[in-house]
Amino acid sequence: MNIRHLVTRLTAAVVRRGVGATGAALALIAAVVLGGTVGGMSSAAAKPTGWGGPGQWSCSGAPVPAGWVITGYDRTGCQGAGSWYQQPAADGLWTCSGSPVVTGYVITDHAQAGCNGIGSWRHNLAKDGIWTCSGSPVVTGYVITDHAQAGCNGIGSWRHNLAKDGIWTCGGSPVVAGYVITDRIINGCNGVGAWRHNIARVGLWTCPGSPVPPGFRSTTYSASGCSGLGAWVLARA
Repeated sequence: MNIRHLVTRLTAAVVRRGVGATGAALALIAAVVLGGTVGGMSSAAAKPTGWGGPGQWSCSGAPVPAGWVITGYDRTGCQGAGSWYQQPAADGLWTCSGSPVVTGYVITDHAQAGCNGIGSWRHNLAKDGIWTCSGSPVVTGYVITDHAQAGCNGIGSWRHNLAKDGIWTCGGSPVVAGYVITDRIINGCNGVGAWRHNIARVGLWTCPGSPVPPGFRSTTYSASGCSGLGAWVLARA
């Protein structure tokens, strides 16, 4: 099986698993695409004729510097082993499948035939209300608030918003530190299910599975709370 077909299969696995697949699945793709160090070859050997830019060409297996992404692929580079163009991350860059996702960035679009057939993904700095592809990381302080099944060219997309008191989030969204889950709508978020997040305070009723922030404890139980799932009231620890 050649590298293009293998990457395609791994990318499909990310899509099937959705938001929670990000870390392990993208790391696996990176290991396959970038693995297999080609010994004894310099970055000069990796560079195609006539190419210029802000980064550098490297052979398969070369590490990607912190804060950089992979934006180009030449299958004939490094004596046929393949070479990759690495450059500093920037808002709106299209990157190759297997590129690292720099902290603070999310994945916002997908082109199946991009990066010389390997597939490419657009990286953007996270901002309130941005739509991201399934498998994108969720930046610290953000929650997932909506879902479009056909978004991101059919892969599915999720809207990211900064957490705030009373916000409704999709099933699978992270819970930001200091927040608790206080209610549920079974068919919310376009059928995925939705959960209300509130800043923790004494007297709130919290759903099963809600975190209990430091300084609080769960006390009285109500079987009818959280839309019938049951709920516990928060009190000071």
